Amino acid sequence: MTREDAEDFLLDAGAATDGDFPLLEAAIACAIHEDPTRDPQVARDMGAAAVERLSQRLKRESAEEALAEAMAGDLRLGGDLFTYEDPGNADIIAVAERRKGLAVALGVFYLHAARRSGLTVQGVDFPGHFLLRIETEEGPLALDPFSEGRVVLPSELTRRALHAGLTPNVADRLDRLMAPVSDRAVLVRLQNTIYARASAVRDFPRAERAALRRALLDPADHRPWLDVAAAREGQGALAGALEALARATTLDGGAALAARAQRERVRLRLN
Repeated sequence: MTREDAEDFLLDAGAATDGDFPLLEAAIACAIHEDPTRDPQVARDMGAAAVERLSQRLKRESAEEALAEAMAGDLRLGGDLFTYEDPGNADIIAVAERRKGLAVALGVFYLHAARRSGLTVQGVDFPGHFLLRIETEEGPLALDPFSEGRVVLPSELTRRALHAGLTPNVADRLDRLMAPVSDRAVLVRLQNTIYARASAVRDFPRAERAALRRALLDPADHRPWLDVAAAREGQGALAGALEALARATTLDGGAALAARAQRERVRLRLN
């Protein structure tokens, strides 16, 4: 798969309904888009192994135990505590090779295996740390894929929410803290992470690629194009930045004051 092939795949995925969104294959396409020289089969093999191990464990274990043991025990997937800033932690192919990564990247494999095994598991866009929500006979539980899929108790959810800056009246609302998001939103969050990290170290080409992937995955959202523009401006590609800003303005009906202001600033530099 070339980078252009990956963009075509992500464009098709962006047009899919949330129920038909191809999470694992779209994550693989994102990784190939970042570096087309690699073989994606290792990630597909990991996904297949996850489904097989989880299906076997579900015959004798509860859903939350089976999911955690299959992913963290059998497949040894866990959070990278020692080289947390390594770019590979946000790349699904590298995660499959290294067996470690960020919570949201690990979550892609959890979600893929759960879907194929008949479990109801969804991502949770928790502030500061991605979590999973699994439906059980006793009600929904929060799981942390970074910490070997362990259950996160309600009291800890509240503590984490307060630490992330949420107000007490919000931090006590478990229904809001555990609100599920779509698989598309999970993958967009992963690209957001890549964009933020790349921008922080002024790796503007990588930031541009991550923002472009977000734009393809969620074609109705104007915000990724603002980030594409910022990354292009960082590279000195001012004409390309203006093009991205024009796309942003078109998508939101011309109401993006920030886009217009940024466009005028770039235009002045270009002139």
